[in-house]
Amino acid sequence: MPALGAFTFVLHSHFPYCRQAGRWPHGEEWIHEAAAETYVPLLNALYDLREQGLRLRLTMSLSPVLAEQLNDADIRVNFVEYLREKIGVAHADERRHEESRDGHLQRLARFYSQWYAHILNSYEERFSGDVIAAFRRLQDEGLIEIITCGATHGYLPLLGRDESISLQVKTAVASYRRLFGRDPRAIWLPECAYRPGYTAESGLARPGLEEFLMRSGLRAFFSDTHTVEGGELSGPAAGQAIGPYGQVTRRYTVPMHADDPPQVASAFQPYYVGSSTVAVIARNKQTGLQVWSAEWGYPGEASYREFHKKDGTSGLQYWRVTGPRVDLGSKDLYDPETAQERVRSHADHFAALIERELAAYAASSGRFGLLAANYDTELFGHWWFEGVDWLREVIARVGRNPQVDLTTASDFLETRPPRESLDLLESSWGAGGQHFVWDNPDTHWMWASIHKAEDRMASLVARFAHPGALERTLLNQAARELLLVQSSDWPFLVTTGQAGEYAIQRFRSHLDRFDGLAASLESRAPDAALAEELWQKDKIFENIDYTWFGP
Repeated sequence: MPALGAFTFVLHSHFPYCRQAGRWPHGEEWIHEAAAETYVPLLNALYDLREQGLRLRLTMSLSPVLAEQLNDADIRVNFVEYLREKIGVAHADERRHEESRDGHLQRLARFYSQWYAHILNSYEERFSGDVIAAFRRLQDEGLIEIITCGATHGYLPLLGRDESISLQVKTAVASYRRLFGRDPRAIWLPECAYRPGYTAESGLARPGLEEFLMRSGLRAFFSDTHTVEGGELSGPAAGQAIGPYGQVTRRYTVPMHADDPPQVASAFQPYYVGSSTVAVIARNKQTGLQVWSAEWGYPGEASYREFHKKDGTSGLQYWRVTGPRVDLGSKDLYDPETAQERVRSHADHFAALIERELAAYAASSGRFGLLAANYDTELFGHWWFEGVDWLREVIARVGRNPQVDLTTASDFLETRPPRESLDLLESSWGAGGQHFVWDNPDTHWMWASIHKAEDRMASLVARFAHPGALERTLLNQAARELLLVQSSDWPFLVTTGQAGEYAIQRFRSHLDRFDGLAASLESRAPDAALAEELWQKDKIFENIDYTWFGP
């Protein structure tokens, strides 16, 4: 029986730049926690499927700033220390709960000591202490596709100069090539934020983002559902214009052949964007709701581990969700075995949903569709503790289903290239599909500072057309600091209030470093000691070329 359609998970992996940024509650421990709870467990799940001989295909991004950190020697050493500390904390809790004669808590503490010991053993023995090499091996074997992202997850539509977009994309491609030994085929636009081409008030023509991707050899990117299918805006900025383009409206395809009638665009099909050879792939809404929805998403299952309640002594999480309206003080204790039973039933439900969605689309359109289920990777394992086990079980079930073609994004595009092109409006996957989460009254001052730094960088590039070796070193470091200033994480954390003061401090520190380098260059007395000091602090993108910030 021929397949009804194709399916791919698209997992977006990203964490802010936090190398040498201290420890709890904010700083480098963030990435240790994500590696322990998400990246190493995900590798274990994928290698388990591989060793069982099951069909495995997966699309996932590793943002350059994340990949560079996971590959950093200091972070790798500190990660092992972090895991050993967690094992020690769990052992201490075992003794504490034994003394208090609480058998359930004692068993949970033992569960955690064994769990962290398994993660440490996997990291050191199974993956030789090298997460990047482990992911690269799966890609080299054709089992997964690793896609790239903006170098530092810069929010591209709001950058003031197109030179910055060029710097973000070219740095990303160069970093990917160095770490994975090949060129990337696709990119996750940071925050799924897209900007079409337009003419600025100054009369300057600004190309759509697809033009920058095409110049760097990238053939596809991903969007939220509404970017392709259109729909009404919602959220705190509803009714406001997005950039110069206005509200999102229903999109119509431009047929590849003049005689074909236009059709309403569908998230089940990839489309070439405008006149480019770059395709857009939209997120499937129904499968997204099964994971993201606060009302009926799987992570809200009563038996799953509660993320927000932590032991006051050790910080370990001993409780389960219990119920949607149960306050933290009334949560019941967690039972890992019961949670695993729900993982299997939820995987059955999701695998059946994929088949139903593809069958319904095939029946209504007569076409072979692609269902892309797009999520933040860190949701699995970190926020939803059982999520990586669920991913493994879903992939195993879909891989055994002859009616669903398990694929990767680029493999699908190679075998079934787009038949239509599509004009997209400016959008993101933030609140209301707009820029509000990143540009609002609390963060607008950040964008003024970013735009000023961009203009200063443009002046430096023009001034030093033929730099000496030391001047080039400072210019390259200035480009690194500018990229780090542009990270979308800083305004995001301010808006959400998760770590606002920390984000402002990080933003200002990178801005100060950029300004110091720029002043040194402008004074015609380049400071070699300053360049070395800042390289040691922000050791990232070792092969960067400041001329990538160019027209």
